[in-house]
Amino acid sequence: MHTTPQRRLGTGDAVVLGVGSMLGAGVFAVFGPAAAIAGTAVLPALLVAGAIATANAMSSAWLAARYPESGGAYVYGRRRLGGTWGFLAGWAFVTGKTASCAAMALTLGSYAWPEHARAVAAAAVVAMVAVNLRGITRTALVTRLLVVCTVAVLAAVVVAAFSRPAVVSPLDGWAGAGPLAVLQAAGLLFFAFAGYARIATLGEEVRDPARTIPRAIPLALGLVLVVYAVVAVAALRAAGPDALAASAAPLATAAGDPTAPLVRVGGALASAGVLLALVAGVGRTVLAMARDRELPAALAAVHPRFAVPHRAELATGAVVLLLVLTAAPVTAIGLSGFAVLVYYAVANAAALTLHRDRPWRRALSGSGLLGCVLLALLLPPVSVLTGTVVLAAGTAVRAVIRIGRDRGPRPPTGYGRSDPTGP
Repeated sequence: MHTTPQRRLGTGDAVVLGVGSMLGAGVFAVFGPAAAIAGTAVLPALLVAGAIATANAMSSAWLAARYPESGGAYVYGRRRLGGTWGFLAGWAFVTGKTASCAAMALTLGSYAWPEHARAVAAAAVVAMVAVNLRGITRTALVTRLLVVCTVAVLAAVVVAAFSRPAVVSPLDGWAGAGPLAVLQAAGLLFFAFAGYARIATLGEEVRDPARTIPRAIPLALGLVLVVYAVVAVAALRAAGPDALAASAAPLATAAGDPTAPLVRVGGALASAGVLLALVAGVGRTVLAMARDRELPAALAAVHPRFAVPHRAELATGAVVLLLVLTAAPVTAIGLSGFAVLVYYAVANAAALTLHRDRPWRRALSGSGLLGCVLLALLLPPVSVLTGTVVLAAGTAVRAVIRIGRDRGPRPPTGYGRSDPTGP
């Protein structure tokens, strides 16, 4: 019997897993808001988002090799930069992925039943939380099926869009958008690359991870970037930026009749699968932070029968439901983008401290850090303001928790945390 993960994956396997992690429901939602800002200049914005995602993923890979623990930048920030930065990364992850849950639910509603998108989205959130509370999560088989479904639907979009008369040329009008609009759109398009750091967590399961992971990351991102670029060209050509911006289901609009119903079903299925996985992931991150006493300890409870962090998942579901009922999809995407960019800014800053003798690695991590900060600050003002308030509120809650802990009775010597001063 194997008690540890086995090193069975080669570069090709890691690339497939990385593509599967990225190629999801985000692409069904993000081209509309991006086109509203950048017009036909979606392609250069996509390239900027992909370049920053590559830097972030490489920094994550180097850190994962040094710290093969669950938690991502939450762990890396704590180890390399201190407890406050680790908390900021963890809280940004929870915030960003919670907003992603809302965006996926709203995307599901928009594709499944656009006339009642919010009601469908709210019902989907309740259903996915209920499924997770029973201890049922997405299996590898379901994941592969959803990826196949997504690829097939995107192929149908491209074929249908190219079969329609051209409305605009996707390669014209870039100069009119301006660099600021391109960068703002890149911040939103960053949402569609979510999941690329999954490759960096495979250190215990790939052969020769020091060589395999750095090779697999750019290959996977390159493939996804090509797919997204082809879809963007097809959608812009068939519908034009104005129609995409005005549509709640932009790829269905680009495909047109009679392909639109198939695209709507595919977008809804992909969104449901991503929503199910996101709720589970956020709940477990909240559990980990609560166990570290970075969030209220009550959220660290695990259900005695189903062995799931039920309080954390219920709290996550409640916040997602609130966002679904009150926020516009572009607001949820913007908030998610802002928080996740902050998360990876911390990861890049942590990676900078690793490579004092490797200038090219420091340059890449430094570029990723600057890119994340720039894109985060250039997102729509409501996204920046909302994200800043939420991150500040989390930091304030942490300070209150630490004050209460410091004033409470101290554990006996030799009991509890090895570092009594906390992280």
